[in-house]
Amino acid sequence: MCAKNGDPPLKRKGISRRSFVKGLGTGTLAAASISTGVVSVSPKKTQAQQIPKISGPGVTPLTLIINGLTYEVNAEPRETLLEVLRNRLDITGPKLVCDRGTCGACTVYLNGLPIYACMTLAIEVQSVEITTIEVLAQGDNLHPAQEAIVEADAIQCGFCTPGFAMSMAAALERNPSATHQEVKQSLTGHLCRCGTYVQMDRAIELALQKMGGAS
Repeated sequence: MCAKNGDPPLKRKGISRRSFVKGLGTGTLAAASISTGVVSVSPKKTQAQQIPKISGPGVTPLTLIINGLTYEVNAEPRETLLEVLRNRLDITGPKLVCDRGTCGACTVYLNGLPIYACMTLAIEVQSVEITTIEVLAQGDNLHPAQEAIVEADAIQCGFCTPGFAMSMAAALERNPSATHQEVKQSLTGHLCRCGTYVQMDRAIELALQKMGGAS
């Protein structure tokens, strides 16, 4: 309809493309809600979900499974497994030497796999089976890796020996038919400051013979 002379011009009622698309989306959602009888609402997080559980900075109770026994110990979250073993539980087979994950003297097993205890936080290995050099032998019967190290005289100060024995035993248990080079490769993460590498190489040969594998 046209405006009469003298009348103010009629305002054009229109909608923008943005408003049209927005209205279309809202209408579709409303129609879907009516047809299904369900309105989607984002669940609100509870206060417990919003605030993560925090341990520390002081001592906190830990449960560790070590050599088949369960230990309840209080330790700070920053303490390594090696520190807890030696300083709080008096399990001193794993040695503190470099404290930098380079020498291997602190080697223990987590679920049967060798790791550096000085590079592992104790709080992270709760409910995991931890094995130390203390139970590598079965009573008075040394593991073939231990026997071989003794027979090859691959011991001087002895600080690196537990780590060598643990990694060698793990390699032999994983593959009794391993080659000399394969077992030697498993020891590359270990350092001996006394320089018994030639004797340790001989120990590998003896250990393979004891396990009935290749030499």
